[in-house]
Amino acid sequence: MKRLLLMFALWATLAPLSAGAQTKEARALLDKTAEAFRKAGGVEIAFGMKTYTDGKPEGESAGVIRLKGEKFRLEVPGNLTWFDGETQWTYVEENEEVNVSTPTDEELRSINPYTFIYMYREGFDCRLGEKKAQAGRIAQEVVLTATDPKQDLASVTLLIEAGTYRPLSIRLEQRGTKTVSEITVTAYRTGQRYADKDFTFNPSDYPDAEVIDLR
Repeated sequence: MKRLLLMFALWATLAPLSAGAQTKEARALLDKTAEAFRKAGGVEIAFGMKTYTDGKPEGESAGVIRLKGEKFRLEVPGNLTWFDGETQWTYVEENEEVNVSTPTDEELRSINPYTFIYMYREGFDCRLGEKKAQAGRIAQEVVLTATDPKQDLASVTLLIEAGTYRPLSIRLEQRGTKTVSEITVTAYRTGQRYADKDFTFNPSDYPDAEVIDLR
């Protein structure tokens, strides 16, 4: 009995250390991913996205996102979004309108999943998941769990390629809705040259669009 109690006490002491070490390793991997992204300059990523509700397919689409630091331009069917680091413009083709806003961090995460590259240090616990193979490449899974129970985004699961530190896929799980979005990278181009104006809305390109300022 004494031996069992000793083993239990030892396990109770080591378990938090193990979890802490795992968190440290996960953050170290994310740090390397963020650094690789920073060194890549402008990045263009083509992706496919599937959405599920309660495990049932709800739809799928494809798009392209261009990134330069915190700035991005996102193109998906029917919508264009620009973000210059402060202001966001969203062009809705069907309505011929542009919505202008100053998004919160949470709103940015729901629009641009690559915000994890510079937002993971706050508001999330992280841990390592499994090592997996995707498209013939070995990758490490990292799971980010939101620390605020009121946040709409409950968790983000990343699959990061070994060696290159490039995200191969991103899984977003919404809190309370049983909605999951799975994003798979189909092409990843680094060293792209983008001007700051590439991440702002140009009214002359859309002369018939109604601009709605929501700020």
